[in-house]
Amino acid sequence: MDIDVPWSAGRWTTPPARIDEQDDRLVVTAVEGSDAWRETYYGFVHDTEHALLAPFAVGTAVEVEFTAPFGEQFDQAGVFVRAADDRWVKAGVEFADGILQLGAVVTDGRSDWSVAPVPEWLDGRILVRVSRAEDALVVRASVNGGPLQFVRLLPFDGALTAEAGPLVAAPSRPGFAVTFTAWRTTDADGTLH
Repeated sequence: MDIDVPWSAGRWTTPPARIDEQDDRLVVTAVEGSDAWRETYYGFVHDTEHALLAPFAVGTAVEVEFTAPFGEQFDQAGVFVRAADDRWVKAGVEFADGILQLGAVVTDGRSDWSVAPVPEWLDGRILVRVSRAEDALVVRASVNGGPLQFVRLLPFDGALTAEAGPLVAAPSRPGFAVTFTAWRTTDADGTLH
């Protein structure tokens, strides 16, 4: 059951610098300094990410597809899942230390961060998928229509009311624009392996 989510169905956590709807695509330009992070190591709290959120139920998955000109430190795009100001997940790709990285930030009071390099994904059409089970989220991703690869399994209480959808942030530069080509919900992944 794949259901396209209209761009108008979501609400922004923080309004972007610019939004352009072009045919079925949504081009989102980030505000310089936008980001999501809580405390760990750096000591600051940033809650200025641009996430377009709609309800996210147990037993479903949310997918977004996008392209972007990644190239500056911490340019990022993917899926944002939010239950509260201090309980959220961002999953996708981020340009860090000169290379495109695939990973996730999981925040439950404080943030953690895990990444793996995917330089071959630069300039590709990236899909990020987050499935919601009774007690967990499963993050997978792919590039250019290839097979989904496992990114992360993390605890996430099924009793929480959550929202999810496309994410953009640009901590270090103005003008970073992500072109989203799809936002949809589907059935959650049936198995982990």
